Amino acid sequence: MKSLDTNILARFFIDDSEDPQAVKQRPTAMLAMRERSFISITVVLEFEWVMRGFYKMTRAEITQVFSALVGISHIAVEDRTAVLAALDAYQHGLDFSDALHHAKSTRCTALLSFDNAFAKRAKVQGLVPTVELLV
Repeated sequence: MKSLDTNILARFFIDDSEDPQAVKQRPTAMLAMRERSFISITVVLEFEWVMRGFYKMTRAEITQVFSALVGISHIAVEDRTAVLAALDAYQHGLDFSDALHHAKSTRCTALLSFDNAFAKRAKVQGLVPTVELLV
């Protein structure tokens, strides 16, 4: 099994015909995604940032990409359960990184944060553990 990085995922899922390097790399990424592979949680987090920050993809588009990614049976996504929980919270208004941080904190009694918006959104969603706001 091989581990895939963010660039492979971006080239596979995003057809960036305006970038000559992306066009050149896309066929190789398509081949790499056919193999039994592993995607780390850090790559998942970075890939969301690339889709949102660099490609300006919408929440719906990002959700669609992640849903497709976790549905590929021969791709092992690290802590798939946490990624799916984060995707659900993301679809209901949390930032993806906050949602993933929360999903990775399930063995804790609370997640401490200075982020008021995160704490409010988590409370509305009824997420457990709670997000406790530090002031």
